[in-house]
Amino acid sequence: MTKQTKLFKGIASALALTASVSAWAVEDQDFSSMQMQGVEQVEVKVDLEGAAQRLSQAVQFPTISNQDRSDFDEEAFNNYHDFLVESYPLVHKTLKRELVGDPRPFSLIYTWEGKDPSLPPAVFMAHQDVVPIAEESRDQWEVEPFSGEIKDGYIWGRGSLDDKNQIHAILEATEMKIKEGFQPERTILFVFGHDEEVGGPEGAKHAADIIEQRYDKIAFVIDESAPLIPGVFPGIRDNTALIGIAQKGYVSLEIAINGIGGHSSQPAGESNIVALAKAVEKVEAAQFPYKIHDAVRYQYRFMGPELPEDQQPMYKAVAYGENDSISDLEQKFIDVMSQNQVTRAMLHTTTAVTMFNAGIKDNVLPPAATAVVNFRPMPGDTPEVIIEHVKKAIGDERITVRDISASTPATNVADPNGEGYKMLEKTIRQTWGNDLIVSPFFVIGGSDSKHFQARDFAPDVYTITALQLENVKEFEGFHGVNERILVDEYGRSIGFFYKLMDNLENL
Repeated sequence: MTKQTKLFKGIASALALTASVSAWAVEDQDFSSMQMQGVEQVEVKVDLEGAAQRLSQAVQFPTISNQDRSDFDEEAFNNYHDFLVESYPLVHKTLKRELVGDPRPFSLIYTWEGKDPSLPPAVFMAHQDVVPIAEESRDQWEVEPFSGEIKDGYIWGRGSLDDKNQIHAILEATEMKIKEGFQPERTILFVFGHDEEVGGPEGAKHAADIIEQRYDKIAFVIDESAPLIPGVFPGIRDNTALIGIAQKGYVSLEIAINGIGGHSSQPAGESNIVALAKAVEKVEAAQFPYKIHDAVRYQYRFMGPELPEDQQPMYKAVAYGENDSISDLEQKFIDVMSQNQVTRAMLHTTTAVTMFNAGIKDNVLPPAATAVVNFRPMPGDTPEVIIEHVKKAIGDERITVRDISASTPATNVADPNGEGYKMLEKTIRQTWGNDLIVSPFFVIGGSDSKHFQARDFAPDVYTITALQLENVKEFEGFHGVNERILVDEYGRSIGFFYKLMDNLENL
């Protein structure tokens, strides 16, 4: 039995336990489908063979973001930038290109001037960098990870799915539009960060700082997130396009002890390693409480009516509940969702012990030991709140706690009823048809757009990877082995951005 099947059955069981529900204001709310109807699918003709070859070549540049930031391959990024200039001549003739970043200027801002400079611009985002290849996984790859090989109808390699496909789909569409004589009504900015995989503190954050100084407001932002995947959400077998409307924050804390080391033949009553291990265990045990966020309520306002009818009372309660109280049905929702690691993460600030370091020799007691714990905060759980929570959980003055990350708070929530969301749904349906469910969702990870979405000058930031995957298993290539995308689906991604540029004219 799959996790999704178990979760589906768990939901049904939870509802069966609720024999009756008292009357409340939620019952008066409309809970009918909010799916857009009657959108005509549009085929956009692209140079698919040429586009696939260009993406294949792009994958061959190992633009890796390592956790150790001193390990940075400047040549790979410089060569990739030269390749972009060579591959998209009209883009680089028409748009202004800037290299930005602090301290390393390897992120790209492209400015496509609009006809009406009074209109707030739109921002299209993607990132150049990729995660490393784990050495122990190399023999599991069917192709060399940076070969960009095209075989069996796929483009293979690190970055083909995350996230060079989106950079190149945007640039392919732009090259096409410029060749046709198109100029956008409003200015469009492309922001391609170089360190998204380590939080974007050098690249996208710096780009957001620059853009905030230039513009009072950004009308629309699109960045990567979840691709279109059938069966990705429990209870829905249909194809689903999830549009991120908010993102959790990011905080990493170093938990450390510095004491007296010595010879292993004369151990103290408690070693530094044991003391730190106990502290980390306390932190992991002190989980943050569950709560239902506004973005989750919006998600079930759109998705709930598409789920089986016997589940809808619970989802309706979630969609229209109050944040300062939890009803019986909402508690059932929390009880069920907390049994699945993905849906559980939507409901609280998560705690993940990710690194532990101590000792240099088998007969030496280390004088210090450190651990790193990564948190993905819900709104309201600031770094200060998390640090205080951790210190209280540990309750040991020997242990120090400090923030070692480019911490970012949970973001604002984009409007799922606004014109930007509607334009995005229309473009999705024009590209992939109407036989799919489109819904907002709360992003438990994060992307470079968080550096815009956490600021008031960019109120409507939406995230989706504009690419259709065949099944959930294909998503395992995201940071995993055998990362690949279908050539034909890459062509549709280019068509998506082509149509999005048209639809922006009516925003």
